[in-house]
Amino acid sequence: MIKVGIIGASGYTGGELLRFLKNHPEIDIVAATSRQFKGESIHKVHPHLRDLEMKFEDIKSDEIDADLVFTATPHGASMKIVPELVENGMKVIDLSGDYRFDNIGTYEKLYGYKHSHPLNAVYGLPEINRELIKNADLVANPGCYPTGAILACLPIVSENIVDTIVIDSKSGVSGAGVKPSESTHYPNCSDSISPYAVTTHRHGPEIMEKLNKFGKARVSFTPHLVPVIRGIMTTVHSFITEDVSPEYVRELYNDFYAGEPFVRVLDKGEVPRLSSVRGSNFCHIGCFDIDDNGRLVVASSIDNLVKGASGQAVHNMNLMFGFKETESIDMVGLHP
Repeated sequence: MIKVGIIGASGYTGGELLRFLKNHPEIDIVAATSRQFKGESIHKVHPHLRDLEMKFEDIKSDEIDADLVFTATPHGASMKIVPELVENGMKVIDLSGDYRFDNIGTYEKLYGYKHSHPLNAVYGLPEINRELIKNADLVANPGCYPTGAILACLPIVSENIVDTIVIDSKSGVSGAGVKPSESTHYPNCSDSISPYAVTTHRHGPEIMEKLNKFGKARVSFTPHLVPVIRGIMTTVHSFITEDVSPEYVRELYNDFYAGEPFVRVLDKGEVPRLSSVRGSNFCHIGCFDIDDNGRLVVASSIDNLVKGASGQAVHNMNLMFGFKETESIDMVGLHP
């Protein structure tokens, strides 16, 4: 049994962490922090967690006594608390963007913060860094868009059969976080689809940095907001440089992800759906069609709050402590 704390437990990702950890047989949740909701019962903010008899606390990071701490804190805030946690002997999984980049300069340019406490972190995508995660003290949980996009691109980039990739991703409104804004106000986002940061989204360089470790391809990324609560549907348009068939590409993906507990490569004629992965830690990948212009289309679907955030964070925790990889996160999606 290990002791776990969650800093920033009142947001969507904090709620999902609590949902998964609540029934984890190896976990004792010792702290769930929130300044805004100090003293409130967890279920007052997360009504689905009524059986979790805990209250939010407002305690400093140096007052937490835990084996592992999840920092579900805003970009720019994690860097102020993560170093102290690590220095105090705790393992940390950070869900912000503060430790995702190898190049600190790239982070500072994209996020607009001077990084005050750089540390070496392992990028927490288990499908590529499983062994490194097992021995890590600090894991940087990937962004939600990069998770679906990288998994959809890895096999073809690794095999060096494409040279140009255009990633079109569509995310549910929960990806913007619990605090409402003009763009997420119901009348503004319902019955509508809106592209945003069409060439400048900070997740584009994150995707490219990680893919470039496996092969070279030009990568362009554009996100869209769609009127659903959960999920990211990513459609990858890439241009092949070799004469390959859709069947070859599908087998390439089957081989690449053989044995991966949370990646499902779909059969011919099947397409990824948001409802198939909703509430789950699975990534579904499918399509694999090639048109007359040599354009290969691959699509993936994930739940942005689970595989794109908290479920993946728990997967990383399971690896870090030698637990069963799928413990507490092996539920299937909620279709319909």
